[in-house]
Amino acid sequence: MKAGGFGGGNTLTGLHFERKVDFQELIRTIPGYELKKVPHKAGLGLFFEGRLVARCFRKHDFYRFLEEKGIKWNNIISKKLLPDDALLVIVRETLFIIEVKYQQVAGSVDEKLQTCDFKRKQYLKLVSPLGIKVEYVYVLSDWFKKSEYRDVLDYIHSHCCPK
Repeated sequence: MKAGGFGGGNTLTGLHFERKVDFQELIRTIPGYELKKVPHKAGLGLFFEGRLVARCFRKHDFYRFLEEKGIKWNNIISKKLLPDDALLVIVRETLFIIEVKYQQVAGSVDEKLQTCDFKRKQYLKLVSPLGIKVEYVYVLSDWFKKSEYRDVLDYIHSHCCPK
């Protein structure tokens, strides 16, 4: 949300926070890891000491990955969900959906947090034909440390993002 303004996709403070916690940029700072394009593959490959260990997708890249695997998303779910980041850890056969949320005042993000179980299950429908599990992860700004979020955070831990 824009400070003192209205919610929506044109907010600057949230975008600043999301850039600050850019998942792919964080990975690039870890010694031994490298992100690079894999020829004819969607997203980026995550390499550890030269070996492909994971695939990274942002927004529509995830659906390009599904196409690559012969999965037609619109035969499975009715509307695309666009992940901020998705990390497919090959050895664990697990897709981590990573959503970054920033808030300065109460707003629509409050209710979006409560949709984690639905979204995790939608992603699971998409990748279950591949034998892949799904974990849903939130990266939240300090705003959500307020006591009024205790119930929502408890719900998230119990249904979507186990501790």
